Amino acid sequence: MTAPRQIRNVALIGFMGCGKSTVGQALARRLKFEFVDTDRLIEEQAGCSIAEIFARDGEPAFRARERQVIEALAGRARLVIATGGGVGACPELLESLKAHALVVWLWASPDTIWERVRHQTHRPLLQVPDPPARIRELLAAREPVYRRADVLVNVEGRAQRQIVSQIAAEFRRARRRAGP
Repeated sequence: MTAPRQIRNVALIGFMGCGKSTVGQALARRLKFEFVDTDRLIEEQAGCSIAEIFARDGEPAFRARERQVIEALAGRARLVIATGGGVGACPELLESLKAHALVVWLWASPDTIWERVRHQTHRPLLQVPDPPARIRELLAAREPVYRRADVLVNVEGRAQRQIVSQIAAEFRRARRRAGP
């Protein structure tokens, strides 16, 4: 028999451009939790941008840093955690989050994602000849992991307050089900 989950936090997963940081900040204010962005923590620890980490050390080194940051959050409570989009590339990171957090997948279509990120230059995985094709490719590869989230929230055409309200309600329900 498995022990009941200790849901103390909310973790937002999903592809880049789905609103994890902006929704996460608003959700943290609503729940009166601390907001943590794993990409920002990695940059603070590394002393450089994610794009620089990718260029200097490569994606595997970035993923190792990401794993360390996410695992370090496991002992904390009352957090809204915005993860990097690549958490969907690693089932172990998702399971680590599920040990202490309600995991919410923020979903948008590839076309919507491209519209949101097309003018951003800090997205190292999209520095390719055909970024929309790369988005579709990465989404297809990550979707099986994303689908293991506790809750799926479609963010397309919805106001941020609606999304935040839905996630807050889901968190309260999950806490009641999990017990003390």
